[in-house]
Order: sequence, then C-alpha cells, then structure tokens
Amino acid sequence: MKIVEGSPVARPGLRVALVASRFNSLIVEPLVSGARDALCRHGVKDDDITLVRVPGAWEIPWACRQLASAGKVDAIVALGAVVRGSTPHFDYVAGEVAKGVSQVSQASGLIVTFGVLTTDTMEQALDRAGGKAGNKGADAALAALEMVSLRAALG
Repeated sequence: MKIVEGSPVARPGLRVALVASRFNSLIVEPLVSGARDALCRHGVKDDDITLVRVPGAWEIPWACRQLASAGKVDAIVALGAVVRGSTPHFDYVAGEVAKGVSQVSQASGLIVTFGVLTTDTMEQALDRAGGKAGNKGADAALAALEMVSLRAALG
C-alpha cells in the first residue's frame, strides 16, 4: 500500500496568514504566539507571516475569504476564542465561524486551518492556549504546514 502524507516542514518562501480576533485577547494572544513560534521553528521566515486582526471571531471567515481571493498566501490559520456564556450567543457564533472558515477552504482550495477555540469555560480555553492541553494555535499552524506539503504531494 502506498501512503501519502504531508510534512510540517515549510518549503522556502512559504507564505502564511494568521487571522486572529481581538476579542478574548487573553486567550487569543497565546494562540497567535504559539502559531508564530511553530511556523518559524518549522522553516517559515517571520517576514513571510502576515497577521490580520479582526474584531471578533464572527469576522474571521470574512478576512479569510479576502485573503484567499487575493492569492498572496499559501495557507491561512484562523485563530480566536468563543467561550460559552449564559446566552445563546455562543451557539450562533461558534457554529457560523466554523462553517464560514470551512466554506472558504472548500470554495478556494486554499489550505485554511481552524485554531478557533470553542469552549464551555475560560479555564478550558486557557488550558488550550498554552496551558495543560497544549497550544491549539501551534497545532493549527503545524496542520497548515502539513496540508500545504500534502497538497504538493498529491499534485
């Protein structure tokens, strides 16, 4: 059996955009730092990383679509945090952000990975933003690198 896999090692000149929400910055900033660090440690030059800030998670899909349409990056990493509260706001935002980011990837063919935390509590979010559950920003960045490599391998 032939196995085709990507590698989380960047080819020279690989350009990556991080789309990060400002809302819940206590959570999002460690995700951004983790993503940037992971990309640089795996061969992406800091000058080839673009950070796009949006007000909140709701705006992430729009910014991803604009970046995909411009064709100036090889991958996008969506970063944000939606924490459940006492209103149904979480249900609307979390689902629509996930759907929107997925639609950008599917429609454009561009690699877009999902590092938007959707948690029940701030504690869970902190755990996933560099705490005891690792850094999901770094994980999403590495997934982007692997998928860019896999796309090249699949031709």
